[in-house]
Amino acid sequence: GMALLRYSRPFPSFAGRNVFRRSHHSHPKSRPPNQLQISCSNSEYPNKFKRAYTSVMIVPTGVGASIGGFAGDALPVARTLASVVDCLISHPNVLNAAMLYWPMPNVLYVEGHALDQFAEGIWALQPVHQNKVGLVLDAGIEEELRIRHLQVVDATRASLGLPVVEYIVTDAPLQVEKWVDTKSGQSTGRIKHPDSLLRAVQTLVERSLVNAIAVVARFPDDDIEDIDDYRQGMGIDLLAGVEAVISHLVVKEFRIPCAHAPALSPPPLTMSLCPKSAAEEIGYTFLPCVLAGLSNAPQYLVKNSESLEKGCILANDVDSVLLPIDACGGDGALAFARSKRNKPLIITVEENETVLNDTPDKLGIEAVKVSNYWEAIGVIAAHKAGIDPNSLRRNRINNIQCTSFVPSNGYAVSSSRSFASLRKYGYF
Repeated sequence: GMALLRYSRPFPSFAGRNVFRRSHHSHPKSRPPNQLQISCSNSEYPNKFKRAYTSVMIVPTGVGASIGGFAGDALPVARTLASVVDCLISHPNVLNAAMLYWPMPNVLYVEGHALDQFAEGIWALQPVHQNKVGLVLDAGIEEELRIRHLQVVDATRASLGLPVVEYIVTDAPLQVEKWVDTKSGQSTGRIKHPDSLLRAVQTLVERSLVNAIAVVARFPDDDIEDIDDYRQGMGIDLLAGVEAVISHLVVKEFRIPCAHAPALSPPPLTMSLCPKSAAEEIGYTFLPCVLAGLSNAPQYLVKNSESLEKGCILANDVDSVLLPIDACGGDGALAFARSKRNKPLIITVEENETVLNDTPDKLGIEAVKVSNYWEAIGVIAAHKAGIDPNSLRRNRINNIQCTSFVPSNGYAVSSSRSFASLRKYGYF
């Protein structure tokens, strides 16, 4: 078809479902300006009559996911999915790949705790053009390693134009501790001085007026034996669990986007490195992907607050949720699965296994089970097109079934009573 240019909002409109709308009593001047941009469509007749299709992709952190449990190895799935849906919501564990990242204009980079709050209907997501990003550096980082990270920041500012405005060093070393939970098998941990981290963030927020935070904490260097499995594409990411703890702490306290990059000494060269882990071996830092993601991550607004005048994305706008087969027990996944209104299609991928055992069957979740992400993308494409995915499979459509009039009290209503009621109210 003929390519054409059309003017559109900077992000797909979500007016088709429950979005925060401008108050009827507010002054017209208070409405955010409709900044237009030119976009290209390969269709002569772009579809103007359907709302944006929104999908959420979740791969939990530190659970040894076969796909997404290493160095950004779920990013190809996110890239593919983003080409099919109008809006993709995902989190740093999926979208970060150390020195590597991939800009996708229709993808929202949402921290894990914020994603849970969003799924539960407590927070809304407000897409932005850019954020003012502040950087927190752990006082426990050695001078040379600190300089390396500051050079990375300056490189992203000069070569990518990222809006990283100021940095601060914590007033005490954070002292990161990490371990594997013996009960669940997933990585986790803590920082001994969380108050120092929160003071640093508060200073950046109040004095530098930043609205997104990147944190770099000094992690203990592992014995090579401890990370050998991970470098070979097996086991779990020993860093990921406590990274999530750090970002959760900041997001809970300040309700702004946050992501973490660990500061580590470079590991010795290995000749047998799994490609899934290779992104973490090509530089001195994992910071570039974090800064890129935070630069335009959506802001988190509490539902029914000042956001009433701002077009936001709500949990009710989500059409489908994509999960590993045995990782359905997180707060966000359960919230989506138990939605009362506009329940999204839950899709679970059997090929993506984790150390968890939270399957849809075990949790009583209605889900479409697929073998791999190839199939998952096909199911979502059909769902977006308004097609029952079962109609694409052999012998998956059975004869239509009849239902009866059974009210909530459990007693069947006779047809004569039903029609008499309709006649009473003037329908006949």
